Amino acid sequence: MSETKNKRAVGSQGEQFWRGRKLSDFSRAEWESLCDGCGRCCLVKLEDEDSGEIHFTDVGCRLFDPATARCRDYGHRARRVRDCIRLTPDSAASLTWLPPTCAYRLLARGEDLPDWHPLVSGRRESVVEAGISVLGRVGALEDEMPVEALLDHIVAWPGKVPQAAKKPRRKK
Repeated sequence: MSETKNKRAVGSQGEQFWRGRKLSDFSRAEWESLCDGCGRCCLVKLEDEDSGEIHFTDVGCRLFDPATARCRDYGHRARRVRDCIRLTPDSAASLTWLPPTCAYRLLARGEDLPDWHPLVSGRRESVVEAGISVLGRVGALEDEMPVEALLDHIVAWPGKVPQAAKKPRRKK
């Protein structure tokens, strides 16, 4: 693994850049680096029309690559997928479907990044090791099945923190 890939993201003064700052103050590069690459937000979610409750499925977005747990066309995703939502500092605090492990959600709530997050661990693999990644857990892509079959793919795990990742987080 290259030394650059292993380095933790720190600010010019040696501090971890996400600490003590508002999400709206982050540079684009800092903002993008917060994504741990778990792929949970790329799973198809269903909303109960009556209750508003969100249900995750194990079905990936049409642009999702199950082999890498990444978007196949990240730069153009919003143009290619009508309901792909771009996270903003404002929406990170209010989107109820963001996984409980999402760095954007955690920081918006005033919490710190967990030890398994790549910016803390210095390793992309820590997301898989902690059981956060959807790698190997996606049953199909949305283009591979009829919409009515999505109900058979509702799962609870994307909305939960895996046991391996439940070590106490540091306070900011």
